[in-house]
Amino acid sequence: MRGFVQPVNRVLALTARGRCEIKSGAQKESFLSKITIGTILLLSTLLMGTVSSVRAQGVSPYFGLGSATDSAGTSAGCPSKNLFDDITGFCEPGPTIGGVFGVFGVDFMLKAHLGFNGEYAFRFAQAPYLPAAGLNYRPGFYDFNVIYQPLSGKRIVPLVEGGIGGARIALYQTQTVSLTGITSTFSIPAGLNANHFQVHGAVGVKLYVKGNIFIKPQFDIHYVTHLTDQFGRDWVPQYTVAVGYTFGER
Repeated sequence: MRGFVQPVNRVLALTARGRCEIKSGAQKESFLSKITIGTILLLSTLLMGTVSSVRAQGVSPYFGLGSATDSAGTSAGCPSKNLFDDITGFCEPGPTIGGVFGVFGVDFMLKAHLGFNGEYAFRFAQAPYLPAAGLNYRPGFYDFNVIYQPLSGKRIVPLVEGGIGGARIALYQTQTVSLTGITSTFSIPAGLNANHFQVHGAVGVKLYVKGNIFIKPQFDIHYVTHLTDQFGRDWVPQYTVAVGYTFGER
């Protein structure tokens, strides 16, 4: 069997600038991460409570594809765009954010021009994080926003939204097993997620192509605190095109 095998009773620790160390004991989330997750859960509960108690003018679920981008970070003492890997003891090229993302969400319009939504964007496939250590990663961004639609046309509805949420960088171990001439590579959770708070903003437009069916191109910006611990920037631009349907008035 080739690849990185996690030692017994030890966990990976993702430190500043993407360094991966092996530490004894169980995984402990930072106090800030716990506060962030608790805040998001509270906001989502309030969001669902508002929906059930207030009659929405229009509800618009949607799903789409796109991409988000960020550059590679640099660890101290390593060449530019390289991270130090404590597992192997060497610097290696750092990961970037890119590839194909999925996005899904729901818009709730309480009035003709004002509403709110929840949205989740995620990379479909895992990507190499520190290949020499056998680590892959998958990023995701979730946010809750206030929506403002300055115009309520029959075919074209521009929108602006802003809110808060979180970013999640999940790590996976890759392992290769060979048995009787058959080789298989698989990945398992590495026991580590990096969770960060984010401030989110977006501009887009709903283009109603037939009845209540719409196409929604959108540009998002995620400002993620401490994302430079793993990547090159704290801000992540995102570009998506979604398809959705509006139930109720619009």
